[in-house]
Amino acid sequence: MNELIQVQSHEVQAQTLGVLYDRFLAYIDVKPRTVETYRKAIKQFITYLQDNGISQPEREDVINWRDSLRDNHKPTTIQTYITAVKLFFSWLEQEGAYKNIANKIKGAKIQHGHKKDYLTTDQSHKVLQAVKKRIDTKGLRDYAIIALMITTGLRTIEVVRANLEDIKTVGDSVALFIQGKGRDEKSEYVKLAPQVEEAIREYLKTRPNAKDTEPLFTGTSNNGAGMRMTTRSISGIVKDALKGAGYNSERLTAHSLRHTAGTLALMNGAELTQVQQLLRHTNINTTMIYLHGIDRAKNNSELKVANAIF
Repeated sequence: MNELIQVQSHEVQAQTLGVLYDRFLAYIDVKPRTVETYRKAIKQFITYLQDNGISQPEREDVINWRDSLRDNHKPTTIQTYITAVKLFFSWLEQEGAYKNIANKIKGAKIQHGHKKDYLTTDQSHKVLQAVKKRIDTKGLRDYAIIALMITTGLRTIEVVRANLEDIKTVGDSVALFIQGKGRDEKSEYVKLAPQVEEAIREYLKTRPNAKDTEPLFTGTSNNGAGMRMTTRSISGIVKDALKGAGYNSERLTAHSLRHTAGTLALMNGAELTQVQQLLRHTNINTTMIYLHGIDRAKNNSELKVANAIF
């Protein structure tokens, strides 16, 4: 694969593609998880070149690789992979190692809308009631987690990162300070409704000796008792609760609770900017997706047509 590099200096000639690849990953200023994603993307691209006997790739090869991903990758994944390869070739050109053949290549076309459903008010109530029937430690914990997520729109990672000490007073409200997506500190917070605070306090009564630095929610299984939970375990709790209430659908997941919080907030009078703040969207256009969905739901044109006909 050394032929991939069009040699322009002795220093570059002495490097293998793998070394340049590692240098690029060390160069980019992103979080470790993103580095691993980019590593996987570029590795797949290199494998594609090897499998097709391509030693000096051109722009067309990048496009063909992108198109080949459509068979078994989601549009969002393809978009991320193309971004990684574009950054790689931009860096190679900057280093004088290879021309930027990926410049201005488009990724996948992504539909702007939610890929998960939200729960109606009645459905939300049924899910909470189904979980509330269990009054053991696990039941109290699961109820508190779902009540928290469905009213604040917290992501699973934000629930996992929460500690007892993150519950604080803000003005005349009780709030939970959170480390949001892509954040390094717990600088943002969500307000806890009285019912949610009560649910959390009831659960914490089962852990009377818990320290402030301990996780807000901990495992209850033999292997994970007292330990910080994972995003996977949180997702499983929500999925089990949904199934228990009779809502077994691939479009209903833990992320549906976030959509539920945003949608019900707008439907009950919250302003768009308030929901943007609640869900911590950087761009208000992301929040407007919720508004568009509500506008369509209120459109009863089908009923008007049916009434006219029948």
